[in-house]
Amino acid sequence: MDAWLPSAPCTPRSCVDPAGAVAAAPRAVLRLTAVTALLLAGIALAPLAGRLPARPVRWWCRWIVRAAGVRVRLRGAVAPTGGLLLVAHHVSWLDIPLLAAVRPARMLAKAEIRRWPVAGALAARGALFIERDRLRALPGTVARIADALRGGRAVAVFPEGSTWCGRAHGPFRRAVFQAAIDAGVPVQPVRVGYRTAAGAVSTAPAFVGEDTLLASLWRVVSARGLVAEVEVLPAIPPGRHPDRRALARAAQRELTGRSSPHRTAPAPEKTPPLPAGAAARHPAQPRR
Repeated sequence: MDAWLPSAPCTPRSCVDPAGAVAAAPRAVLRLTAVTALLLAGIALAPLAGRLPARPVRWWCRWIVRAAGVRVRLRGAVAPTGGLLLVAHHVSWLDIPLLAAVRPARMLAKAEIRRWPVAGALAARGALFIERDRLRALPGTVARIADALRGGRAVAVFPEGSTWCGRAHGPFRRAVFQAAIDAGVPVQPVRVGYRTAAGAVSTAPAFVGEDTLLASLWRVVSARGLVAEVEVLPAIPPGRHPDRRALARAAQRELTGRSSPHRTAPAPEKTPPLPAGAAARHPAQPRR
């Protein structure tokens, strides 16, 4: 991996808890089948996505999470229209439908996701892709995000650039925040976390390190009592912060506030900021 690419120290062996109470195998298989069926239905309907109202898309995303056996607790709402940059910490593949349940959005995803079975075909219909091994492509990616935001679309990103286990988080990369500044749109922090039925923080849904998608899927559908908590925090209006560095820090402060049980790793960004309007050196990109 190139030294400039974001990474996390989390691994399945060191960070991911066992699922705890485990569902019976037939129930887990049924859940996995239901998730796959919903994804296939999404692929079939994807050509109509631009003409569908937001509400059925949001409910479909929640059904995916519920089909996996995870209860959803959602607090708050976002503006239903207008350009908006949704930002969140990245723990699990579940984060993606959970953010879309808040507001359907174009997702910033690594180019490799196109090759994923089932989910790759769905992502190819509407995601904004970044080629992480081509640093020179980053300014173009930031420009495409800004264009989508100017066009009134919501774009969802994970500015850490890598998945973390959920007990700790990484520093936010700044590039995507330049797109919000250039487009003059708000930044909407959304806190996503996972708990057991007893209320403790759970890392069972984490998708980290060399974990495979199938292993993570099976861990989730096999668990009992998992709860996803989604909290929409106050939007940061355009113009409040002078540059992307300050805007990224403000968004991260919102997500790691006192009500959050998580901590943030103190690793600073080493590279100097670029002039306003140029792309930052580190891309904001989901690990998976």
